[in-house]
Amino acid sequence: MRIIKVTNVEQFAARILPKEPQKNKTIVESILKDVKKNGDVAIKKYEKKFSEANMSSLRVTQNEIKNAYSKISKTELDALRLVKSRLGKTEYSIKSLLKNKIINHDGIKISKKFIPIQSVGCYIPGGLARYPSSVIMSVVPAKIAGVKRIVVVSPPNSDGKIDPLTIVSADICGANEIYKTGGVQSIAALSFGTKSIQQVDKIIGPGGSFVTTAKSMVSDQTGIDMLAGPTELGIIADNSANPKFVALDLISQAEHSNDTFCYLITTSDTLAKSVNKIISELIPIIQRKKIVQTSLKNNGFIGVCKTNSDMIKLANILSPEHLEIMTKNSESISSKITSSGLVLIGNNTPSSASDYILGSNHILPTNGFGKIRGSLSILDFIKVNTQITSSKKSLLKISKHLEVLTDAEGFSNHFKAVRGRLN
Repeated sequence: MRIIKVTNVEQFAARILPKEPQKNKTIVESILKDVKKNGDVAIKKYEKKFSEANMSSLRVTQNEIKNAYSKISKTELDALRLVKSRLGKTEYSIKSLLKNKIINHDGIKISKKFIPIQSVGCYIPGGLARYPSSVIMSVVPAKIAGVKRIVVVSPPNSDGKIDPLTIVSADICGANEIYKTGGVQSIAALSFGTKSIQQVDKIIGPGGSFVTTAKSMVSDQTGIDMLAGPTELGIIADNSANPKFVALDLISQAEHSNDTFCYLITTSDTLAKSVNKIISELIPIIQRKKIVQTSLKNNGFIGVCKTNSDMIKLANILSPEHLEIMTKNSESISSKITSSGLVLIGNNTPSSASDYILGSNHILPTNGFGKIRGSLSILDFIKVNTQITSSKKSLLKISKHLEVLTDAEGFSNHFKAVRGRLN
């Protein structure tokens, strides 16, 4: 990894952030248009091109779901159910806070109700690895919110099949439909609809750069949760941190794909050198070493700042998906973090554990979106429904002020619509 002295935080942040190649957007736009025009035919063409699968049918059948259970172990099923249970506990606690309200103002009744979105599409990655945990993180909060139609899409392998763990996870969490398609073509299907896949109201879930770009491009027609991918991990650490912990955590997130953005921010030259040395020693003996090495070499860095304030400032500008804090005063530093998707405090709170079983959701904002939102939750599947009931007496009481405001804005017909009820 590059070790860089950070002298000007703003200039450094602007220079270090990864930039998506323009050609990616062109490719994504082309696939979206093709699927919008040609539907299932285009989807099957791209599955053949990208996964080498000859697809006859896109939907996973009940027999395929039943068969998937026979291909996983009891211990795997138990682990999936534990993740579901722990995340469910968190999401139910959030739901318990959402109480319908009725507000009365001088005879005007305003009703606020929390109602579920009607349909969602959950994108589950599957190219370089399998992600049954992402199924749970996507489907569980949707189910608890009360979404009626939950669709799961995931890339098939060269045999045209989805990983059994992904299928079982979708089934135990309550997904209504599962489809064997991934990448940009699946985002297009969820947004525009095809003969096999009915369009949804909102698309959620993590993905690589192409899927993330596709979600962004269809967001003018279909709701999306956030830009979630590729993976990002920032670590703030000082000379009290264990360099091996830091190195292991950077490697753990870098193994997702070649384009992850993983880095260390520190005030310690000694820690910077130690972490870099340990990573160099570990890479030759780890699994997925080519992915890790490419990612950390091309995108990763170790930024050495002058002060704690500079570390905090840099982390807030970069707003990483995950931010680990391993310092003497980690609680104090964490209180000043405003823009990360998830903050993990202390030496024993690795991001890899939060990806699975701590009870938090691992679908998190990337690309700077941590500045405006946090992790996926039940709130992403609920809308606030507002209903208002007024009376003639109520309109009469506010009419004087209403006339002043409509005249001030130059919309005289607004007031006439009210006055017509008062005469």
